[in-house]
Amino acid sequence: GKGWRGRVHAQDRTPVHSKAPQSTGERPKWDNKIQYLLTCIGFAVGLGNVWRFPYLCQIYGGGAFLIPYLIALVFEGLPLLYLELAIGQRLRMGSIGVWNSISPYLGGVGMASMVVSFLVGMFYNTILAWVLWYFFHSFQNPLPWRSCPVFNLTGKSVEECELSSPVNYFWYRETLNITPNIETSGSLQWWLVICLATAWCIVYVCFIRGIETIGKAAYITATFPYLVLTIFLVRALTLPGAMTGLKYLFTPQWEILKNPRVWLDAATQIFFSLSLAFGGLIAFSIKNKLDQDAIIVGCINSATSIYASIPIFAILGFKANSNYEDCLNNNILSLTNAFNMGDQNITIENYETWLTYLNTSDPTKVANLHLKVCDLQTFLDQSASGTGLAFIVFTEAVIKMPGSQVWSVLFFIMLFTLGLSSMFGNLEGVLTPLLDLKLVPTCIPKEIFTGFMCLVYFIFSFIFALGSGNYWLEIFNSYVGSVPLLVIAFFEITAVSYVYGINRYVFSDDIEWMTGRRPNIFWQANWRVISPLMLLVVLLAYVVIQAMQELTYSVSAPQVDFPMYEVLPYPGWVCAICVLLSTVPCILIPLVALYRFVHFLKKRVERLRAPSFYENEGYVSDM
Repeated sequence: GKGWRGRVHAQDRTPVHSKAPQSTGERPKWDNKIQYLLTCIGFAVGLGNVWRFPYLCQIYGGGAFLIPYLIALVFEGLPLLYLELAIGQRLRMGSIGVWNSISPYLGGVGMASMVVSFLVGMFYNTILAWVLWYFFHSFQNPLPWRSCPVFNLTGKSVEECELSSPVNYFWYRETLNITPNIETSGSLQWWLVICLATAWCIVYVCFIRGIETIGKAAYITATFPYLVLTIFLVRALTLPGAMTGLKYLFTPQWEILKNPRVWLDAATQIFFSLSLAFGGLIAFSIKNKLDQDAIIVGCINSATSIYASIPIFAILGFKANSNYEDCLNNNILSLTNAFNMGDQNITIENYETWLTYLNTSDPTKVANLHLKVCDLQTFLDQSASGTGLAFIVFTEAVIKMPGSQVWSVLFFIMLFTLGLSSMFGNLEGVLTPLLDLKLVPTCIPKEIFTGFMCLVYFIFSFIFALGSGNYWLEIFNSYVGSVPLLVIAFFEITAVSYVYGINRYVFSDDIEWMTGRRPNIFWQANWRVISPLMLLVVLLAYVVIQAMQELTYSVSAPQVDFPMYEVLPYPGWVCAICVLLSTVPCILIPLVALYRFVHFLKKRVERLRAPSFYENEGYVSDM
């Protein structure tokens, strides 16, 4: 019998699924191909390209990290991206409809994607709220994180700020008002709630009419970051110390490649960077004319990561060089005052010579000065991931640049447009499946339902506006965007490879019909063997590494100099939430399959009890 596997009519090559939901009528189309490509690129290119990729390059041997990264791109990222765009365009359904159509037992894959997109959207827009907060303050002169605030009555600086730095204080106290640990929730920070409301209003306005507004917004959100990156690149390369940062980036440390964690992080970075398994790319592709653009989107995404790393490392080199010189100048001032050397000339160039001489002549006096150890490599090694790179390291570098307000405004506009384009994909990954499931009453206009969705998101995201909100955001980012996406992607590629009918060339025939060319042996080998095996290895390695480690989090108190922090274990109830976030989307896959199997058995029993009825109805067995 035909069963539930994809079949194609000889006349029109339309898949036939005996018990699968069909496409829900004519869907809106993009105005042109450029809108579609820009939207897909904007969804794939996000904040991770600007802050997580440079961080991984920094801690994993600079140029050496590009080797596992490019291997993961070729054998994992591009095949999965090609598959999602092609299957979405061919079946013309959202993530739930696509996998239901291939087999009702796989309906949970689409539901898992929808849940992950919803959870990611909750915390992702909080980052945009933080970006707005810094953007609003970037118009002040001087920038508020340039110096410590002072008490009006005494004129003294806030001690907490003096113990740390103005940049740290503004981030941890003025922005987050962070609590000492995750168990202390703290109160809602009203300024973050306002920024959250503003961010969701902007998202709603851009998303209000679906692709009609998303496509037009993509002209700005997908292109403006490249303009800003180019401006930063030109400016950064003229800064003192820029070449030091670039040398640090591109000097490979080959011994790092022996660390299995490097290969694991490279695989997950390319996977998450391309926004695979969220359902957003499938939702976008169903509204495009039949074609495949995986190579264009994937290569632009990876090239953006490398391109963004150049100005970022040039600026970080400038920051490290500035901190190094400030450290030496402070030591020189201490030596000059202690030894009454006003007529002598100690400079950065002859500092080491003078220090050696003074240590020889009066070592006790030099020791009592408690001079700081100034090492350029140490300042370069002060890496930061995610929010640390954007809101601490980069903001500190900006205040050392001439015209710091301009650079700050440009930087945070760039971050906002990057995050905004990614939010479009997250929302589409939720809205399209809901429409496919017919959970949205037809009497409710799409604009009203979209506004209701944004309101629900806004209320749920209050948890990230608490004093402990940064801790919760790290939890959601770490555990929602890890195991669930790997599991979903594994089921996606195996479903198309071994259920939809790739071994009988059905999917290849579909691609040839859409693009005019059949997928070559490279795509076939990856879909059937290489990509599933890589996903399985990465998933198992990730689970093993996590199981062997205690679940901990970093408490970056404002009193502690960045990047110093205290590592604490998660309380038991928080560990349970971490496990739930990792497993709930995954559990939907077997639960839906079990429900469908029970439903099939129920129908089978009814059929056995009343066979004549089914014969009269012309029923054809699936078995």
